[in-house]
Amino acid sequence: MTGYASAQLAPDSPDAQPAASPLRLGLEIRTVNSRFLDLTFRLPEELRAQEPALRTLLTAHLKRGKVEVRAAIEQDASASLPQPSAALLQRLGMVQEQVQAWLPGAKALTVADALRLAGGNTTAQTDWASIVPPLAEETIAALLDARAREGKRLARMLLDRIAQLRDLAAQAAPLVPQLVEQQRQRFLERWQEAMGLTEGHIPPEAAQDRALTEATAFAIRIDVAEEINRLGAHLEEIERLLKKGGEIGKRLDFLIQELHREANTLGSKSATLELTRISVDMKVLIEQMREQVQNIE
Repeated sequence: MTGYASAQLAPDSPDAQPAASPLRLGLEIRTVNSRFLDLTFRLPEELRAQEPALRTLLTAHLKRGKVEVRAAIEQDASASLPQPSAALLQRLGMVQEQVQAWLPGAKALTVADALRLAGGNTTAQTDWASIVPPLAEETIAALLDARAREGKRLARMLLDRIAQLRDLAAQAAPLVPQLVEQQRQRFLERWQEAMGLTEGHIPPEAAQDRALTEATAFAIRIDVAEEINRLGAHLEEIERLLKKGGEIGKRLDFLIQELHREANTLGSKSATLELTRISVDMKVLIEQMREQVQNIE
């Protein structure tokens, strides 16, 4: 199921650790359709060690979908600059003179270099193991909310397709008896013509029995009542699952395949253009349902 969520841990966040105060951590999760769970992580080097924990959290909450997790660490522009002491600056100056004495081509320290050396590597000092999991939990919760809203929209769409399929099945049901009756009359007319050509050598009762036998065989061959009944049962089960909710994606996959089978059989038994049209319309609706069912967990 498609979804997107993001969260940030700002320096002034109550959950932020003191060592992380000059930094801002951003985390976002995107999910798109997939029959299986496929996780992809795009993390900075500082967060590589947190990938197993993130993977565990995601697999605990998600069952299907192609999931991409992105994280970024930004230095907070509003963070206060380090205040190097005079002794530290003097020490840096002495070190610089010693280096340049041995390496005349060495460049002098810049203000940024002095501040970095005075403040240390804040990113390396940050306890990411205590920061990333809570932020990931927050992001996953937002993602699940987004996916739930998407699920409700998909459920409405599927229920609409179910109503259309039931309408088509109702249109198909009376067509077969009408067609059988028409064919029976056609057989009787042909046998009557044949009797006229044989000049009464065939008894009328035998001709009528043969016509009815042919009509019965034709009716059996084109009967789609069983397919329509099974299609109705599958639609009822799909509607029940949608109203129940939960992890129903795989069961819906199977039911959609069964709907395809019944619609195909309906088309193969068709003896009229109207029934063929109904079968084609059913296949279009079922294919639309199949595409959307792939989004449901």
